[in-house]
Amino acid sequence: MAKNSGTITIKKYANRRLYNTGTSTYVTLDDLAVMVKKGEDFVVLDAKSGDDITHSVLTQIIFEQESKTGNTLLPVSFLRQLISVYGDQLQMVVPSYLEHSMSALTEQQEQVRAQITKSFGDNPMARNIQLPIQLVEEQVRRNTEMFQKAMQMFSPFALAHSAPSEEAPKKSDTSKDIDELKSQLKQLQDKINSIDS
Repeated sequence: MAKNSGTITIKKYANRRLYNTGTSTYVTLDDLAVMVKKGEDFVVLDAKSGDDITHSVLTQIIFEQESKTGNTLLPVSFLRQLISVYGDQLQMVVPSYLEHSMSALTEQQEQVRAQITKSFGDNPMARNIQLPIQLVEEQVRRNTEMFQKAMQMFSPFALAHSAPSEEAPKKSDTSKDIDELKSQLKQLQDKINSIDS
């Protein structure tokens, strides 16, 4: 089947070629990147095993985009933080956090575009105005701060370092906070699992 509820199936063959079953054509990673930008939903399946390899192909697209000159989007500090989360208790929270952050950024970008259109009217020049760099930098700064606060909040080590060591009541409060956070994380993971099912 070429499509499943509007989702296009892309098959990846052993020779690394990608075949779009919806259009019956071979495609490249750049073609898939364009599909993503257009909002087209697709799944990538290994042609031999039938395994879903969408995640690894999307990651490969990001890697290729990052290696192109001038297209670096992910700062080294962010990549380091992301790598350090693997295997940590925070790992199960990060995907939904990043998803919500990107959704918020996109929504805010649309709001700024709408404000520019409202300010300049239907002027053809207004369509070509890029978002003021200060607004984008401010939003990135706020999102980065939120990410760092979230990492500190969910990291038991950050909680331990933030509590004064000489006060015993603070230690028990920290333990209680950690238990409560673990409970909340489990509830969040259960909700995510129920959504995925």
